This record gives sequence, structure tokens and C-alpha cells, in this order.
Amino acid sequence: MNLILFDDPGLRTNLLPLTFTRPVADIRVGILTIAEKWSRHLNTPISYLTQPYLSEKYKKKIKADNLFVNGALCPDDKILAAIKNLNSGEAIYKNERVLAVRTHDDELPEVIAGKAIDYADDITLIDQPWKIFQQNGNQIRADFTLLTAGRKSAAIKDRHTRCYHEENIFLEEGVILHAAILNAENGPIYLGKNSQVQEGSILRGPFALGEESVVNMGGKMRADTTIGPYCKIGGEVSNAVLFGYSNKAHDGFLGNSVLGEWCNLGADTNSSNLKNNYDQVKLWSYTKNALVSTGIPNCGLIMGDHSKSGINTMFNTGTVVGVSSNVFGEGFPPKHVPSFSWGGGSKLEVYNFEKAMETASRVLARKKIELTAQDRSILKNVFDQTK
Repeated sequence: MNLILFDDPGLRTNLLPLTFTRPVADIRVGILTIAEKWSRHLNTPISYLTQPYLSEKYKKKIKADNLFVNGALCPDDKILAAIKNLNSGEAIYKNERVLAVRTHDDELPEVIAGKAIDYADDITLIDQPWKIFQQNGNQIRADFTLLTAGRKSAAIKDRHTRCYHEENIFLEEGVILHAAILNAENGPIYLGKNSQVQEGSILRGPFALGEESVVNMGGKMRADTTIGPYCKIGGEVSNAVLFGYSNKAHDGFLGNSVLGEWCNLGADTNSSNLKNNYDQVKLWSYTKNALVSTGIPNCGLIMGDHSKSGINTMFNTGTVVGVSSNVFGEGFPPKHVPSFSWGGGSKLEVYNFEKAMETASRVLARKKIELTAQDRSILKNVFDQTK
């Protein structure tokens, strides 16, 4: 079967601003992105059915026998078994939402002519931004099992590092670990290839550190946290997900939050994740164009790709920052900072697109990566959508 991960239109809008610049399946939750999970479980390459302006970078590949899977769906043993048993022309639904379709067509059918199967078991569907950090601990556990099955961890050689439940700790090759505390009593700890945990850092599982990422000296990493590849992290972090190539290198608190790629939080940036009255947090919804209740008391910062904060920035509980915004200044920025905004407090201006691209080019160049014409085109489309 040819695996194609499709964007459910309603779910994609719910997940903005994170999906302005990627298909839904490219969201990282746990150690891997949703797309990487499906590719590994089914041992096959994947392609995407996504928005037209994203499709040049995230292409769709069609064959004679196509399996379309909802890009917000995280795989587990039961749903995998159900999907593997699909015949051509059959589809799996849950609460009237399409989970998977097997078809000879080159597009996702609007009407299923064959058998429609109502799936009875529970699923993990990332249908809101806060579901990313809510589900992150369980997804770290699942991905840890998937990635480490039949493999042996690299040795922990540093005699000044203290480990609890070392059997739940896995190091890829090239990990640098000095004078740290790793507590995997309540969940696994995964350290990716060539990652670093510097002196005085404390890590509690479930926790994942991506390839080439660094926990800076004295970093306090609480449970259910994922730091994606090529990130720098420091200060205090709790139940947060950084997709990759983003930095929170200094002191300050980040909790119950999601940061996309190429973000940077200036020194002593802090995000509130709990209201003083302990009420449910409201978050900006691109679907409703208004603040909506998350139904949970803990929700911090949701930040789209390429956005930044200046030193001492204070983000209120449940703040949403769009793509390529530069947030700085006195006081709290608004609860919703639109994409390509410049400023903070009571004054936001439009971030000039060409200047934003100059900054993005410099940032990517620091990792020896080029801002491609495709990337620029995607960002220009976001600029035009949101201006």
C-alpha cells in the first residue's frame, strides 16, 4: 500500500498557527512526528495530501493502491491492525470522522462507495494545539518502545552522572553527558544522536532530547517534555514540546506549551501556564476567530515557526503567537499575536516581509541551512493570508 497522510480541513484550522507552515502529520508529539511514527510502523515512505501552497514542499505520491490516513491520528497496535485489514474501497470512521481509506483513486474520496467501518476503540487524535502537550508523555513512552526495541543503549560512562531506573534510559551514539541527574522512575528518557546534557542539569522522564540538541548547564527538565532536534534548552521546562531548530537557551519558565521550528525565546522569557483563579484557560482559535475554552487549567504558550521574543518577555496564560512575529517590550503582549507582528504590549505593527526573510535567512544559515524558494513561498503565502 502507498501511504498518504491527509490534512483533515477542520482539524488543520484548529491546529493553526502550527499548521500554517506544515501538514498536520508533520507535528511532533512524543519523540517522533506523526508522519515518522506511521512510516516506521508500516515500514514505508510517506507522502502528504495538504494545502496547495504547501504541496510543492510536501508532495503527494500516487500509486495503484493508496492508503489515505488522517494526519492527526497517532498509530497504536489496534488501529494499525484495523488499517492493515482494510480492503480497497473500505474506510474507517470514528464519530463520523474519516481515519483511513484504502482506494485505487488518486484523491481522497468524498463519498465512500465501499464498506464504512465504525471504529469502536479509543484513538489518539491531535485535534487541538493543547492535545500536543497533553498527549506528549504517552507518545514519548510509545515512541521509546518503537525506537529502542531490540537495541542496546550507548553506555553512560560519566561517573558524576546519577541515574535512577537506568533500564528506562536510552542514549544514541555520540551523546555527551556530564554531571547530570536522570530520573526515569516514572517514564523513559531518550537522548538522541550527538545530543548534550551539560553539567548540573536535571531530567525527569518521560523526556526526549532530539539529535544534536543541548540541555544547557543547570537546566531543569520536568516530565512529559520533548526537545526536538537541533534545539538549545535551558531554565525550567515542564510538559512542553519544541518541534526542532528552536531555542530557549536561558533561565525562565516554559510550561504546557508548544513551539514550532526556528523560534527563539530571549533571556528570562517566562510563560504563565496557570491562572491565579485556577480557572480553565481560554486560547485563541483560528476556527472560531475568538478565544475558546481549552477545558483545562494548564496551558501556556503556542508559538508558530520563526517567531521570537525579546529578553524579559512575559507571556500570559494561554497566549498564541503566529508565524514570524517578533515580540518584545514592556508588559504582557496580547493573548493573540498575529503572524508577522512586530512589537508587544499595547502596540503591534506589521513585520516587513523582506526584513523577516532576511532574519530567517540568517537564522537558518547558522545551522548551515538555506532558506529555499519553497520556504519563502510558504511564508509569503502565510503573510498574505494573515495580513
